[in-house]
Amino acid sequence: MAIVKWEPLRDFVALQDRMNQFLSDTFNNVETENGRLVQDWVPAVDIFEDADAIQLYAELPGMEMKEIAVKVANNTLEIKGEKKIEKQEKKENYHRVERVYGRFARSFRLPATVDQEKIQAKYDRGILTLTLPKREETKPRNITVQVQ
Repeated sequence: MAIVKWEPLRDFVALQDRMNQFLSDTFNNVETENGRLVQDWVPAVDIFEDADAIQLYAELPGMEMKEIAVKVANNTLEIKGEKKIEKQEKKENYHRVERVYGRFARSFRLPATVDQEKIQAKYDRGILTLTLPKREETKPRNITVQVQ
């Protein structure tokens, strides 16, 4: 059996995500010429940190890199883009449409430890990976204590 660290705020974050999705669904839906709905959406993001860098992984399935913009300004990292609706000829045969389309934007406040000039981005198989290297002076280091 795996032991999982309990995060007391995890349930509140999940509730916030559901409320944001509910409000987004309610107020941001736009009907297109073929009767389908387009809505703003929020891609899922994982953030991982080690001693050398912070890694950010954003799920952007079905998109091309030219549809995604990554910008750093005022200590904020912004990812935004738009997933276009695929043109379908036989719209009357749809039984269910669950894939999301539309604009998205995510912003993340960068900690002072990040070297903003060395941020790197790559996109592979629907995953945008951002590597945010830490400044040399903020990386953990061992200090030798001299005994006298």
